[in-house]
Amino acid sequence: MCTITFIPRPDGYALAMNRDERLTRVTALPPANCRIGACEVVCPSEPGGGTWIGLNDTGACLGLINWYSVPARVRGKSVSRGDVVRSALAADSARVLEEALSRWSLCRVNPFRLIGIFPGANEVVEWRWNRNHLARVEHAWRINTWISSGFDEPGAQQTRNKTFTRALRRDSTLGLDWLRRLHRSHEPERGPYSTCMHREDAATVSYTEVVVSQRTAVMRYSHGSPCGGTPASVHRLGLKCRPYGITIILPFSRKFRDGRTSNIQHSTSNAALKRAFKTSC
Repeated sequence: MCTITFIPRPDGYALAMNRDERLTRVTALPPANCRIGACEVVCPSEPGGGTWIGLNDTGACLGLINWYSVPARVRGKSVSRGDVVRSALAADSARVLEEALSRWSLCRVNPFRLIGIFPGANEVVEWRWNRNHLARVEHAWRINTWISSGFDEPGAQQTRNKTFTRALRRDSTLGLDWLRRLHRSHEPERGPYSTCMHREDAATVSYTEVVVSQRTAVMRYSHGSPCGGTPASVHRLGLKCRPYGITIILPFSRKFRDGRTSNIQHSTSNAALKRAFKTSC
């Protein structure tokens, strides 16, 4: 259960992610710098090593949300979706990641939606794995949100999209204050459908914010619900090169093969990869 929000900026982009989990789940480790393939990376992590969001020194950011609307699940032992993100952080472009995904064996991985932001070409690409097919969805370089929920995914998407739209109407400046207000929002009420999510057995357990500009990339990470005001740890990466190109606003996004997409578009305003899996189908 998560919410990701992306905002393009004149010199890069900003992105925020609420991670929603059961309160009994083991506490994640805060962000740390490491090297994956040829890239320097910063990301929080599970004790087992996987992650749900990460940033590399090309300015690329990857975030994964579970795809609860797809009921298919791996029988027996599965490969963690967090391992997908960690391995993918070695990619410096959507093309390189696309090639790697085509080689990986995903048969032991449960359904997911992997969102990649690649400022070198102003690309926003989503890969959707439903346990039968890996589909690529291209999104315009414009503000967008992605939402998942194990409680009621269609209901959470509808409610949080409405909160997102109202926030856009109230304030179109789209600065970091706007992004933080959205991710600590309890509209329409504090509960399972609010962006800052609260249930008896689960809640938003962390807030991650990424800001990429001309020469630097910054990740801010707060453990606990965004509404709690926990101080953020700050982690920086020096970028290898200018992380953005010519801005191109596309008039549409390619849709998943059944013709549906749960995202709403708003027009407001070759590093080597480590081998990811050894499993076979």
